[in-house]
Amino acid sequence: MCPFGLVLLPDMSEAVVASTYGGPEALSVVDVTVPEPGPGQVRIAVRAAGVNPFDYKVYSGAFGTDPARLPLRLGTEASGVVTAVGADATGPAGPVEVGDEVIAYRAAGAYAAELVVPASSVVPKPARLSWEQAGGLMAAGVTAVHTLEAIGLGKGETVLIHGAAGGVGLTAVQLAVARAATVLATASEAKHELLRDLGAIPIAYGPGLADRVRAAAPGGVDAAADLVGTDEAVDVSVELVADRSRIATIAGFERGARAGIKLLGGAPGADPGTQVRAAARLQLTAEAEAGRLRILIADTHPLREAAAAHRQIMSGHITGKIVLIP
Repeated sequence: MCPFGLVLLPDMSEAVVASTYGGPEALSVVDVTVPEPGPGQVRIAVRAAGVNPFDYKVYSGAFGTDPARLPLRLGTEASGVVTAVGADATGPAGPVEVGDEVIAYRAAGAYAAELVVPASSVVPKPARLSWEQAGGLMAAGVTAVHTLEAIGLGKGETVLIHGAAGGVGLTAVQLAVARAATVLATASEAKHELLRDLGAIPIAYGPGLADRVRAAAPGGVDAAADLVGTDEAVDVSVELVADRSRIATIAGFERGARAGIKLLGGAPGADPGTQVRAAARLQLTAEAEAGRLRILIADTHPLREAAAAHRQIMSGHITGKIVLIP
């Protein structure tokens, strides 16, 4: 109750939900209540929200179709401005205050105009990144860091990265190059110039891939990362890398399990890398702030066009990140 007997209504915001299981046609924008942040929480006015393959898998039925979970809020990463803080709102970089420009990850329900998240999910936004770049940094970035750590990539080694022109791949290429590794990057030929610019040796995927890799790296391949999930990526990696503990996949789980390589992410039996990914957030913002990490934005969509964004990312031909703008 406020003065004069008026009742204060809760703040409302727009958010994307999946009202049923299925394809992008299940998505809609609805009004949701935005609570005041409680202890250890912050409220954020979202400027950009990253779109990731996991987002559409949530409502595709890949993780079950329990009707009790509907409607499903979507999104895991966002950039924005802190508008309110609860008591003891402290993040990995220290206390969070109103007016701070931040990146939130993991941020459940990030496809929204406003968001309340734990302060532990919030890190400072690098000033040199746009809102769009900041909103698309973390999900792909922490996955890239986890993958390179899992395969034990060291200075001066040779690594084969499959799916190098996607959101995770572009970050993994740059981080591997920063480790002074020789990076063999598979992608369609239209994306080879970009990969060369980032310091990689681009290689076209398709029949004969193993022979093309051998020609590019006559000294052999020390480790491999499958970021695309094809049988080709797993099979060629196993053929070329002697130690299977130095091969990892973030997508080819069934084939990868049969091959005895590392499975990373949220699939059953996979290593979620929780601690590695949490620690990677400040590493990624430091690299971006120093200008050593480029975040390429493939496209942007208004929040109300989330279905179009999902159709675009489901095509599998995106170079960089797609973000939603509230």
